[in-house]
Amino acid sequence: MDLPETRYARSGDVNIAYQVFGQGPDLVHVPGWVSNIDVMWQHPTLASFFERVATFSRVILFDKRGTGLSDRVPLTELPTLEQRMDDVRAVMDAAGSERAILFGHSEGGPMCLLFAATYPQRTNALILYGTYAKRQDPDADYPWAPSSSAQQARIERIHQMWGTDEFVRGVLETLGPSAVEDPAFRRWLSAYYRSGASPAAAAALANMNRDIDIRYILSAAKVPTLVLGRVGDRSTRIEEQYYVASRIPGARLVELPGQDHIFWIGGGEESLADEIEEFVTGVRPGRDADRFLATILFTDIVSGTEKAAALGDRGWQRLVEQHHAAIRAGLRRFRGTEIDTAGDGFFASFDGPARAVRCATASRDAVRLLGIDIRAGVHTGECEVIAGKVGGLSVIIGARVKEQAGPGEVLVSNTVKDLVAGSGIAFADRGVCSLKGVPGEWRLYAVTKT
Repeated sequence: MDLPETRYARSGDVNIAYQVFGQGPDLVHVPGWVSNIDVMWQHPTLASFFERVATFSRVILFDKRGTGLSDRVPLTELPTLEQRMDDVRAVMDAAGSERAILFGHSEGGPMCLLFAATYPQRTNALILYGTYAKRQDPDADYPWAPSSSAQQARIERIHQMWGTDEFVRGVLETLGPSAVEDPAFRRWLSAYYRSGASPAAAAALANMNRDIDIRYILSAAKVPTLVLGRVGDRSTRIEEQYYVASRIPGARLVELPGQDHIFWIGGGEESLADEIEEFVTGVRPGRDADRFLATILFTDIVSGTEKAAALGDRGWQRLVEQHHAAIRAGLRRFRGTEIDTAGDGFFASFDGPARAVRCATASRDAVRLLGIDIRAGVHTGECEVIAGKVGGLSVIIGARVKEQAGPGEVLVSNTVKDLVAGSGIAFADRGVCSLKGVPGEWRLYAVTKT
């Protein structure tokens, strides 16, 4: 899916950034603490999550005032929960949404609840993940709220270390324990935080959130409500989800496995999307038929921009046509399926890894006769059909493997190397590397003989 266009809604004197994509009933995502709707798309599992939700709903994303791409606001005039709630209404108006399902994550949950109680005529339903009713000073009624001293210590860490790896590692100890040792995710989250707010703004927003206490309005949210929480969440306890659900008339609570408060990590994002789809559509998704094992091949021309400049438009267009013909001949020979082309790049799938590797090397040799080199990446994994197109994390991994290849090189993941054992294909170890936006570290191999 292409990156949605970012637009701006006017809420009083403030511009609120938003995006709209997908088809179906309107679903507004109300983010937690800080966000950046452009940087969201740079994380593959978060992007895949929203692409999945867009298959059964018209998704509206936005950055709350003072965060992300929306207008910054003076730190002395931080918005109230009511003002932020009104920004939701402004975004819905700009997007042409009369009524919507509100999906609130963490701090976004109280905003959704307040909106539903205030504007029931514009709220179809609520989906609340990892939310809470009170954010400071535990009492007999709500013993899970953090203490004032814990909240103050958090704010001081924001001032001192905002957006650093040390800060993010500390955050993930609570919000995402499954990703603490994932350097690629920590780098992305650091950039996401920095693009979401300045240190002073992030601290001020955290300070403002300390005052949230919406216990008194829970019974006023008289719309269908789904409350979701991970049983081991260290930030907002599953007991808090029980508390919220028990005080909203007719609300349904679903416990999800895992410890992560960040909903798109830890491997449970598909279960979360399943629950949301069933709640929105009334039908439990049957996803097995849309998932399949495939080998993914990505190629592109090395130094294509420089060659285009040297050849001129006509010469470059003729070369690209010859390149495309050579790649397509290889796909026919080795039973590959062309999925997409972009400029001088190809994306194809195969039902066997050995055929994909041999297609890549044959294509490399064929285009050398044209005076050009390509680079290629091959990966085998489970893929899925998203909005009629092949997608999923395995596709992203294939593209990232290609990016690591040098001129004329065919690189494969360790999975491919293991699967073609005994085929006569030989490899040279290229070591371990991080793939942009992909969790963990990956050992890659260059094809030396087919």
